[in-house]
Parts: sequence; structure tokens; C-alpha cells
Amino acid sequence: MSGDGPRTVRAGGRTVEIHRPGKVIFPGGGDTGEYTKGDLVDYHLAVAPYMLPHLRGRPLMLDRRPDGVDGPSFMQKNTPDHYPDWITRAEVAKEGGTVTHTVCDSAATLLYLVDQASITLHRWLSRTTGTGHPDRLVFDLDPSVDDFETVREAARLLGELLDGLRLPSALMTTGSRGLHVIVPLTGNHDFDEVRAFAREVADTLADAHPDRLTTAARKKDRGDRLYLDVQRNAYAQTAVAPCTVRALPGAPVAVPVSWDQLDDPALHARRWTVANAVEQIRTDPWAGLLSRGRSLAPARRRLAGLR
Repeated sequence: MSGDGPRTVRAGGRTVEIHRPGKVIFPGGGDTGEYTKGDLVDYHLAVAPYMLPHLRGRPLMLDRRPDGVDGPSFMQKNTPDHYPDWITRAEVAKEGGTVTHTVCDSAATLLYLVDQASITLHRWLSRTTGTGHPDRLVFDLDPSVDDFETVREAARLLGELLDGLRLPSALMTTGSRGLHVIVPLTGNHDFDEVRAFAREVADTLADAHPDRLTTAARKKDRGDRLYLDVQRNAYAQTAVAPCTVRALPGAPVAVPVSWDQLDDPALHARRWTVANAVEQIRTDPWAGLLSRGRSLAPARRRLAGLR
């Protein structure tokens, strides 16, 4: 929908007013299409039933672009005072005080955030009921060069290792350059334990394939090797949420995929955009998977036997 007049949208029993729905957020050009705020509203309405389970109860960090993706950006942690009272907030501890994050518990909140030009939603790996104990572990497969075949290969190797550790895992395109591999946890371990385990897994894989994989945090130490990034598994760190839009040309989307799709030659990190992601998301590739949280203790013992 275009035009400068406000658009009223009904979502989850609430009415949300979308201001300037015709405002261009993603300018078109070259091979990329143009997308307005109204287009983003339509996209989020369509994927809300699949996106909200990954957002509910989790503090968010918001990538906001009030003048579109080509304009100034800022990362928002603290919830502004002018946000409606019906939007859930979570006050969490930080060094020297607290910060009050927005929590997206409803479709109405999701649309309100879109109206605020929140393009990408970054979520905590823990919930407000236990902020110090994550129920998600994330491996970020970050290529040193924009070569998706190296990402595909690393994902296969990591998936095989996690299978051997008897840990379920979910695969997601990031909408940028790489893939995320997500492991559901019980929430019984603190962030230090989870990150240490993730690092052990990454080191095991990198040691087995030193010419292709690395855990070196500094770019100058990586060469052309793919970086197995586990740094998101720390308190107050975030990861891009499933189904969220990235602030990149063409409006690519972080999309859940099945492990079988890893073999699809058409797969790449920006395979889906606002224009075509809904159908893939509705197939629900992760159906039931992330409800199977695991304790890390048995996996840690199995991993020790491999090292």
C-alpha cells in the first residue's frame, strides 16, 4: 500500500497505526527491488505466526533506520518512554545498572516496531524468566570471502559433529553472507558454560580442518578460512532473529531452512527476500525441533571422547 496517509492495521486484537506506509525503506536499483514501509508491514503480518515464537519472552536489540537503509542507523536497546504501555518490557542487569529492553510478545508489537523503522530484530539467546541461562546456542558460520560454498561445507561438517554429539540442530540463512546453526538447550546452563562448550565444539572442528576453518577472532589471523564464531553465546549478546529482515540491498531475510536444503545449489545466504520468503517460512522447516532442548552434560562427555 502506498501513500502518505496513515494506515490502520488490526493485529491480535489491537489496532496499530502505520505512519507514512508509502515511505521507501529499501530503494530499488540494479537487481534489487524497492520496498516501502507498507511492504514491510505486509511481510511481517504474513510471517508473524512463525516469527513470534522465536521472539516471545526475549529481550531485543533493534536496528532502526528512520530514513531508510541508506540513511543513518542506530542500535536501540533501551525502550523509549513513548512506546505504548501494552508493549512488554524487560529490565535486565548490565554493568553498573540496568537496561529496559523491548520484548516482542504479539503481532501488534511486531507491527509497531516496523512502524518505528526497526528493520532487523536481534534477540537474546535467553528469556526474561532466566536471562543468565540461554536456551539457545548459536554457531555463526562467517566466511572470510563472500563464497557460499565454504559456508555450505562448514555447515555439513558442523551438522555431522553435532549429530555425533546427539544434539539436535537447526539451520538458518542469515540474509547476509553466512549461516547460523542453532542448538536448543534446556536452559540449565549459564552463558559461561554454554560459550565454553560452543568453543570446544568449534575448536574440535577447526583442529580437524585447519586449512578451511578457524576460531581466530582477529580477521588478520583467519586468512581465507571460514570463521566459526561462538561469541554470541555470552550474556547480553544477541543474534539475528529467524524471519527478520536485514538492512541490506534487496531486503534479504534470515530464513529457517531444513538440512536437506543445504544440498540445493540455489541456496545462499541471501536466497530469500521480503518478496519471496513467506512461502519458504510457511513450510516451517524447524517444526517441533527447537522444543527439544538438551542438557550439555552428555554432549560434553561425548566431545571429550573425540578430543
